[in-house]
Amino acid sequence: MEDKRSLTPDYFERMYAETSDPWGFETSAYEAAKYDRTIAALGSRRYLRALEVGCANGVLTRRLAAHARELFAIDASATALDRARERCADLKNVRVQRMTFPLDAPVDCRFDLVVLSEVAYYWGSDDLALAAAWLLSHLAIDGELLMVHWTGETDYPQTADEAVEGLSAGFEGGPEVLRAERAAQYRLDLWRRR
Repeated sequence: MEDKRSLTPDYFERMYAETSDPWGFETSAYEAAKYDRTIAALGSRRYLRALEVGCANGVLTRRLAAHARELFAIDASATALDRARERCADLKNVRVQRMTFPLDAPVDCRFDLVVLSEVAYYWGSDDLALAAAWLLSHLAIDGELLMVHWTGETDYPQTADEAVEGLSAGFEGGPEVLRAERAAQYRLDLWRRR
């Protein structure tokens, strides 16, 4: 099987150059329902330090902020981050920064929540393994990893299932699965690091 490379930051910059909301995060009924389910999966838990990888224009970021004392939101697209900064400007617990995860990732702290919402299938196999290794060293013991991915046809390097399976393979002894749900168009996985 051919190993496809991760999508580059240029791909996302081109998407945001064409429209301010290329995936309809602000307007799509699918996105709204998915975000409702994503937030519901967190329950009433409040996290000390959370990381959102691929925050895009900050629609989900704004909702996640209510669940974390500190939320670090990263994305590879400078254009998307400008929109996320605007959207979250009044939220003092949110910090937004440009990073191309997993090649460029926070190194000096641990997180008790990491959110990968429609992002892991953009990575090739090498980057998927690198992301899993980073999670092992930066997700706190009993920290949670929340993933949500579209299950329809794409031309991305991974399918939703391949991305989740690839990350699972990188966890020593496997993660503790708290939720593994499938909706009509996406899957939601919530894991805890043992």
